[in-house]
Amino acid sequence: MAELLPLSPVPLYSQLKELLRTRILDGTYPPHSRMPSESELGKFFEVSRITVRQALGDLQKEGLIFKIHGKGTFVAKPKAFQNVSTLQGLGESMSQRGYEVINRLRSFKVVPASAQVAERLQLAEGDSVVEIKRARLVNRELVSLEITYLPEAVGRRLEKADLVSRDIFLILENDCALPLGHADLAIDAILADAELARALELEEGSPVMRIERLTHTADGQPLDYEHLYYRGDAFQYRLRIDRHKGPQA
Repeated sequence: MAELLPLSPVPLYSQLKELLRTRILDGTYPPHSRMPSESELGKFFEVSRITVRQALGDLQKEGLIFKIHGKGTFVAKPKAFQNVSTLQGLGESMSQRGYEVINRLRSFKVVPASAQVAERLQLAEGDSVVEIKRARLVNRELVSLEITYLPEAVGRRLEKADLVSRDIFLILENDCALPLGHADLAIDAILADAELARALELEEGSPVMRIERLTHTADGQPLDYEHLYYRGDAFQYRLRIDRHKGPQA
């Protein structure tokens, strides 16, 4: 049995939280399993119920556990996540950490650019653009819907590309010789309407993370405009933010 250290400067509830977190992440407490009760944990680790409650409260805030009234505390299913310190597609980022990413191509068509799409891609409203809709699965579980808009001349070059297993970013760079430079992102949260709920296999009104991303070529021209919709229960974006800026490039 791992023991807590009463004489440590680290509070007991924090020690307990870290110990329980380790057991959750290493699978000792598998996803959806019921955690021992507060009294059981208190007796096992020889701490007060208040200490246990503090530790569990912190784990719940981190999304590692959830409570069902009258039934107990359960281990949450861990969310896949993508770090966004660099510009990468979902597959490119996730495969580096051993995840499998595959796509369901929902549609590939030429449509007139809406006012918003035209403004982002610096086109005239009504100009033809290619719209690509893909549902994206991480380790065979549906996590997002991706709607991509490209200028028609570029988009048609992707018609024969492998959109099931490859990121659009990699296709643009490697197949179309269009090196990418930077992207502007806007992130918010919405509730799924009926159409989005069907696409993400959610109940209508479920929380969804929405990302608007405009990607530019290395010479600064807008190229790829996307709306990304992520299931709120299945995915995270993680960012590192420094206090001080480094020297300007």
